[in-house]
Amino acid sequence: MIVKDAVKRSVFALLAAGIPLGGARSQQWNDSRALELVRAATDLRSRQLADSGLTDYQATAHGYVTFLAQLGEGFRDPPQIVKADELALQVYWRAPNLSKQRIIGRRDTTLLPTDIQYHRDHLGIVQNNFPAIIRLGEGDEVRDVPHPLSPSGLGMYDFALTDSLRMSIPGRSIELYEMKVRPKDDRQPRVIGALYLDRENAQVVRMALSFTRAAFLDQQLEDLFVVLENGLVGTRFWLPRRQEIEIRRTATWLDYPVRGIIRGRWEIGDYQINVGIPRAQFVGPEIVEVPRQLQRTYAWPSATILDSLPPDVRAVSADEIRRVQAEARALVREQALRRARGSALAGTAISDFAHFNRIEGVALGAGLSAQLGHGFGVRGVGRYGFDDREAKGRAEFGWQSPHGGAIRAYASRDYQDVADAPERSRVVNSLAAQETGSDYTDLFSVAAAGLSFTVPASRSIWTLDVTGERHGSVAVHATPASGRFAPALPADSFTAVRARVALTRPPSLWIAGVEMRLRADISALISMRGSQDVPSISGSRALRAAGDLELRAPVASMTLASRTIGALVAGHGPIPVQELVFMGGPITAPGYDFHTLVGNGAISQRLELQLRAPFPSISLGRFGRSPGVMTAAPFVTAVALRPADSRLTLAGGVPGTPEFDRIFARRRGVYPSAGLGALLFFDLIRLDVARGLKDGRWSFYVDVNRAFWSVL
Repeated sequence: MIVKDAVKRSVFALLAAGIPLGGARSQQWNDSRALELVRAATDLRSRQLADSGLTDYQATAHGYVTFLAQLGEGFRDPPQIVKADELALQVYWRAPNLSKQRIIGRRDTTLLPTDIQYHRDHLGIVQNNFPAIIRLGEGDEVRDVPHPLSPSGLGMYDFALTDSLRMSIPGRSIELYEMKVRPKDDRQPRVIGALYLDRENAQVVRMALSFTRAAFLDQQLEDLFVVLENGLVGTRFWLPRRQEIEIRRTATWLDYPVRGIIRGRWEIGDYQINVGIPRAQFVGPEIVEVPRQLQRTYAWPSATILDSLPPDVRAVSADEIRRVQAEARALVREQALRRARGSALAGTAISDFAHFNRIEGVALGAGLSAQLGHGFGVRGVGRYGFDDREAKGRAEFGWQSPHGGAIRAYASRDYQDVADAPERSRVVNSLAAQETGSDYTDLFSVAAAGLSFTVPASRSIWTLDVTGERHGSVAVHATPASGRFAPALPADSFTAVRARVALTRPPSLWIAGVEMRLRADISALISMRGSQDVPSISGSRALRAAGDLELRAPVASMTLASRTIGALVAGHGPIPVQELVFMGGPITAPGYDFHTLVGNGAISQRLELQLRAPFPSISLGRFGRSPGVMTAAPFVTAVALRPADSRLTLAGGVPGTPEFDRIFARRRGVYPSAGLGALLFFDLIRLDVARGLKDGRWSFYVDVNRAFWSVL
């Protein structure tokens, strides 16, 4: 007899949200009512349902195991899917504690090169809400953690009955208790989280757990979260219904943050109760696979894995996991959860260690960072250019809260680019500059000291910077292997005070499945003193606003991508040239020469349609094969330009020189272009051909996918 789940998934959404029955209770640890309930639940688990009439069951499970990578400070951008596996299981259980799972269907898709191999228990579900001793990753990740509802665990944890909830099914109303769990000693391997128990018989309906730092055997483990939800099968048995696990690892060999994430999601159903499963069925390992040829014949409900993968799998953290994480932070000391970090090699990208441009030539750098405890840290980086013979660097001291807020004091002397959006990755720019004299940077010198305040708010991050700055121009010192470099930017020299407010919203789902990324800032600059060459700039004021908005929307089997980049500057007195808006190049204006669209205001609008097309697959050895498809991306771009007034802008420039003419050559108007892009080899490499349609030209660009520029 097949018995369907009587509880819909929406019920568990209400449980996760914490819909109260009669108002929240005050959090009283280890009161008699809470201890009585957990003892009843523990006694029931120890008897393994033997007196409930349930002798065995079989069911089916459908799930995904996804490996993702996340990059960048604060891990604000959503993780990139590296590999996704879809699995179909036959699940068997027999009292008191026998479990067997057979993988009858498995398919995968690899979106980036990887040779990852999962632990066997990542490929199956959790039976019986874990045994008395919890192990994960076959004991390599978490081992020998006492279950809070076990005879030994009762004395190791504190319990608090914090809320009651009601759920309704046809002909019956069920009341649940929410029980918070924390370890008595959070320096020991323990769990933290919440249990939801049936008031009538103390059955476990839901578990949402995290682990203390001491529970992790792998030192690179950052977090591990488990959510187990049970459904009422028939009218008596709470059996697995939905499960979710998230495992995060963070690399420690470099200060640049790199996180690997394993996410498992399972739906279990089609239960058959008391069918007489023989004991011989459970001989051997708990999780086994049928032969590969049989797995390939499994009838999947969708054409590809990506067609059915949950839409929020790329979220920085799923809502369920965020709730468990917040609960853990509220119940134990932050030190019990935080991974210890000492000093580390500092750098935010490969190019921080070595790069090439026309100003510095070959530049080599390095740095160190150290965590001092209680959220405090120091960081220092330095670099030396062998052609300009100049040292640059930055020293920083700061404090960061567990929730992302930060205060930093810093001092630096470095080169800064005028671009609101880089036109090329730094690694490709180094190669192009060194070999062909094509340098897509416009640098000027900045010495600065200031304070920075960072405040996270919902899905966004706000930053306030207050700095004192000294600007100066730089000169071309390097020589390329072939060709010649363009002149350096004729930046103005002056001393100023700047206040800047920035808003960053990492990519996240917005409206109707549209993914949005936003960066915007506004700054006010007051020049305190000009140089000997440009004394007229003293006392001038400039107000500058800039924004970068990206939208991605699914359209049938394609993706429509939009990117809007714009900036506007206004002021009283001469406006420094480095405050102007610079566009031109493969990102802002393909088909127009680098930074030849310059003005007091400009906005670039790009629309791109991305669709899959067949392409030869290439073997990468143990890292798999490249997909047999590519992404074709026809696009159109238009720049609306408001040119600068040379009488009020370039305080120290010389009319008639090439650098002067580049800045003031374009007239007010719209500069359109059109082109075709192709993303190849896991979408890692991008090729673009474009034509500027108004005084432009044919242009060809090659670069790495922009999603990886921050690493390069």
